[in-house]
Amino acid sequence: MNIYDFLIMRHELVLVIIALVVLIIDLGLKPAQKRHIIPVAVTLFIIHTIIGFLPSSGGILFGGMFHSSPLLVMMKNVLNIGVLIILLQSYSWLIKPENKEKMSEYFVIMFFTLTGMYFMISAGDFLMFYLGLETASIPIAALAAYMHHRTKSAEAGVKYILSSALSSGILLFGLSLIYGTTGSILFSDIAFSITDSPLQIFALIFFISGMAFKISLVPFQLWTADVYEGAPTNVTSYLSVISKGAASFVFMLILFKVFFPVMEVWRDILYTLSIATMIIGNLFALRQKNMKRFLAFSSIAQAGFILLGIMVGSKLGMTSVIYFILTYIFSNLGAFGVVSAIENASGKLSMDDYNGLYKTNPKLSLLMMLSVFSLAGIPPVAGFFGKFFLFTSAASAGLYWLVFIAILNATISLYYYLLVVKAMFINKNETPIPAFKTDLPARAGLILSALGIFILGFWSQVYEWINNLTVGIF
Repeated sequence: MNIYDFLIMRHELVLVIIALVVLIIDLGLKPAQKRHIIPVAVTLFIIHTIIGFLPSSGGILFGGMFHSSPLLVMMKNVLNIGVLIILLQSYSWLIKPENKEKMSEYFVIMFFTLTGMYFMISAGDFLMFYLGLETASIPIAALAAYMHHRTKSAEAGVKYILSSALSSGILLFGLSLIYGTTGSILFSDIAFSITDSPLQIFALIFFISGMAFKISLVPFQLWTADVYEGAPTNVTSYLSVISKGAASFVFMLILFKVFFPVMEVWRDILYTLSIATMIIGNLFALRQKNMKRFLAFSSIAQAGFILLGIMVGSKLGMTSVIYFILTYIFSNLGAFGVVSAIENASGKLSMDDYNGLYKTNPKLSLLMMLSVFSLAGIPPVAGFFGKFFLFTSAASAGLYWLVFIAILNATISLYYYLLVVKAMFINKNETPIPAFKTDLPARAGLILSALGIFILGFWSQVYEWINNLTVGIF
């Protein structure tokens, strides 16, 4: 191994270096200068995102523990785009007086959690996977409790860490059974030893249960709404989009790489989880008035749709899942960006507070409408094609009843998404949220979200590009 081999880990190395640089710079800043860390951290992350798109060859490190390929690099780049938008949208919130002493911590913790997600995606064995999982999970509890002087934020951190510990214990028990029955933790070795023996199926169930916590699949979703509501809005968007997206990528990769020989078993399990997740997520979203809880249950329902593509177990299914997550990132961050901007300006989070918003803030109203239309799957925006490709891939595998149930749930979701549009454009309000201007970084984040929704909806080459990268997986 030489120094050039470590370029295979460029995402991980560059991000760790950026986190350390932010820490070192913060040490030299006086309290009155702390806000200067924001443009420094964002600029460094923009450079990191650009570096991620530079051409690179794949490879294997540490005896098969770490893998890299164009597909895995693309997954990391998708996460980078989402994190960049979140950082831009966080500016107004970070410069508030209560955050002036801990701005650098926000960036450093987020960068280290993202590094853990990188290692999860590139894992070649269960040891690297678990190390990445814990590196990604534990610091998120600190982010959820970032506003620790507020009861709900502290409560969100405690609930997340307890749920994460429980899910990790369940997951580890499943991994121990896999190691005990196969004698290896390497994905490539385990794939040759996996059978439908009762003990290995038991291990598979524990693995799925542990990952279901991370993706918020029913019935493992009970922590989601409370943590999303209590955490700062920008942290909530990180949990909803980046954490869930990374967990979905890894869940899909491990099912395909390790448990493909018992696909019929885990397909039946995911079939049930998908139906329950879509139905429960949608039914609870119908009752929500708090926008953060509303988007929390919306994201649970979206996780049910993601399972459709994973169940296909083919190149088409993998391509559809990656494309759907990409569209979901732009759509959800567009909605959360508007919620964050309104909360920072007025402190309001209830859907009723959005009544008459179009009269005072037409641009934010239009972006919110675009985002919820994309989440609902209304053509011609990106979300429609994301759901269309998922349904097509599921139908190609003969899952017709599941597709029918998914379409019914998409119709239900259309109703509650339109409630937001109705509040902004139709409902009358004598005292609507006053007109305000978002800061330049937040505006850039909102524009990026809108561009992503439009570009993915009208530029079909993105899907073809992702499809080409999945060559060789199956």
